[in-house]
Amino acid sequence: MTGVEEAVAGELRLLDPAVRTSRTQAARLLHPDFTEVGASGRRWGRDDMLAALPGMTGADPGGPRHEVSGMTGVQLAPDVVHLTYETVVEGRRARRSSLWRRSPDGVWRLYHHQGTPVPEGTP
Repeated sequence: MTGVEEAVAGELRLLDPAVRTSRTQAARLLHPDFTEVGASGRRWGRDDMLAALPGMTGADPGGPRHEVSGMTGVQLAPDVVHLTYETVVEGRRARRSSLWRRSPDGVWRLYHHQGTPVPEGTP
């Protein structure tokens, strides 16, 4: 599997309720230096994200889910992949950007993520 394919698979796993509610599974996918600037504008670190993820939208198997579209990726360096895509959840759109880094053990982990809300009516 290419780095882009690995990053896409990891990104989609992070949107799966089973992973969002499992600190162990989510921790495997987040880089030790993980940061995020969420669609809310809040800045997150790894520990904060792991604690909050089970209560976030998309964690409840019977609740609203993130609908993903247009995911594309580019390998910026041998150990770095950049993904971009959009999500819709409960009618709210967000444009998303993720940087994935391959660790020395060969595992791809999410290093940085940013979500930007798309104003209603924007094409």
